[in-house]
Amino acid sequence: MSLTLVVLAAGIGSRYGGLKQMDPMGPSGEFILDYSIFDALRAGFDEVTFVVNRQVEADFKAVIGARIERRLRVQYVVQELTTGLPAGVAVPPDRKKPWGTGHAVLVCRNAVRTPFAAINADDFYGRESFRALAEFLEKRSPAEPRYSMVGFLLRNTLSEHGTVARGICDVDAGGLLRRVVERTRIEKAPDGARFTDDSGKWQPLTGNEIVSMNMWGFTPAIFQSLADGFPRFLAAAAGHPKAEYFMPSVVDELIRNGAATTAVLPTPDTWSGVTYPADKPVVVQRIRGLIEAGIYPASLWR
Repeated sequence: MSLTLVVLAAGIGSRYGGLKQMDPMGPSGEFILDYSIFDALRAGFDEVTFVVNRQVEADFKAVIGARIERRLRVQYVVQELTTGLPAGVAVPPDRKKPWGTGHAVLVCRNAVRTPFAAINADDFYGRESFRALAEFLEKRSPAEPRYSMVGFLLRNTLSEHGTVARGICDVDAGGLLRRVVERTRIEKAPDGARFTDDSGKWQPLTGNEIVSMNMWGFTPAIFQSLADGFPRFLAAAAGHPKAEYFMPSVVDELIRNGAATTAVLPTPDTWSGVTYPADKPVVVQRIRGLIEAGIYPASLWR
């Protein structure tokens, strides 16, 4: 079965000041995204859909797309504030960026026809994570509302340089996701981790919680659910210029309503990412170690 990798890259410009400012992580100038695509290709994915914003689209195609297009089928989808916005809905005047990860997946509705993985462009997930997703997705039919998520230990996903957003997961004995709650301010603490609740108070975490790193496995059935929920989100988000249509929140609602199941896939891989520019040396060192261990070649695309 054909499998698609959907890469959510529309936030690259806002975080790094433009695609050209994305720092290479590999010894031959590779970005984190190159390693994700390399791992997906080895796992059996044969098409990639990049979700980009209009400001970086040309640079993205020239810098990343040009080297990927020789190896996989590639298409691009632009995510903007007005993309897929229901008729009659106005954009708040102080809204500056699109509506979050759920919206980013939704804008792929007319482009993706196969079971697919959805990932962030700037997260390093590891090759076994992609293998687990591919094995799950190869068994799915396009209309089947059975999804998956690769789960990571919270303590292995925190930054030394600030707070992070994570989906905290509750998993049943059979490995199915029961609930996922998006927490937007989590940081390291002496005894594990902590987060701020809706009232702004700090609450403790052990650090051993399973979290979503936005590495999902979906069938095209998810698009109708996203389309149905988007107007409800917009109505609830009126007057909140930074509200986001989070993918974990969408999945959580589907599970609670009995409309879908989501398997939590275990992985031996440790997540790495560049939430802040100061995170870069840790990622560079990890990639160097994986190359020395023979997991990756020194030059991915040579």
